[in-house]
Amino acid sequence: MISPLHIQTVREVVRTGSFADAARNLGYTASAVSQQVAALERACGLVLFERRARSVRPTSAAFLLVSKGNDVLSALATLERELRTVASGERGALRLGSFPTASSRILPRVLAELSRVRPGIEIKLSEGEPDELLPELLDGDLDLQLVYRYDLFPRGWPDQIVETPVMDENLVLCVPAGHPLAGRRTARLRGLRSETWIASRPDSCGAQALLRLCGTAGFTPNIAFRSNDYAVVCGLVGCGLGIALVPALGCVPHPGLRTLRLSRRTPRRHVTVLRRTSNSNPLVKDAMRGLMDVARDVEAEISGATGP
Repeated sequence: MISPLHIQTVREVVRTGSFADAARNLGYTASAVSQQVAALERACGLVLFERRARSVRPTSAAFLLVSKGNDVLSALATLERELRTVASGERGALRLGSFPTASSRILPRVLAELSRVRPGIEIKLSEGEPDELLPELLDGDLDLQLVYRYDLFPRGWPDQIVETPVMDENLVLCVPAGHPLAGRRTARLRGLRSETWIASRPDSCGAQALLRLCGTAGFTPNIAFRSNDYAVVCGLVGCGLGIALVPALGCVPHPGLRTLRLSRRTPRRHVTVLRRTSNSNPLVKDAMRGLMDVARDVEAEISGATGP
């Protein structure tokens, strides 16, 4: 096996015409240089130098090795420089997974800032519900995944996953502008048993959390319309077709919609970010920092928008 070290040694011997001079320039002993050359000759099955009393004479094989070896050493030097830029975060790829409301409200600012401070990196985004994207995170196809969980629908993650809190958001009660509760700031859940509800798909965590929340108030909600798109949910509410309990990140403004809080106990959704314990991507640290900074601002914005 030819190593870069052997190529450098042969190149210096060819340049100086002496094992001793090459050793002095490279910081080796003459014996070490002689041993390296002998090992390379055995590996190649060729004689690289004709030994003389006070000097050595390179053979054509030695000149060929130096000629082609220079290209190899140059390519290795380029590779080392590129690897250093990846290790420092100047280059490389960052692969993110997210759910729609975080993709809309949090990620644009995070990705814009990352692109500004790390213009040489490649950013990829996959969108889906937490369980849809989790296999990609576990397989190493994602570096980070934004997920959520509800107060009344707790969940855990595999042992090789680290979960870090990002932000908390209230669940906002959305009612039509003409609803009797539209002018109020809070409503009691028990008073909503006769309402028509709009919710996400039955298998979603949001729908399950609504069922459990209403169950604590002693009733099962009458769900007439379902959509996992909160813009659709808010549009249906705004047109007077029912009421909905929507995470603050998913509350889409509509002229016919009003928002208020549930009194006594305000349910919440918690946004967190997942990463593998074995992930060594140097860009993860920057992405985590950016997520926390932006989420702090977004949390303040939605808290102000949904009232105290």
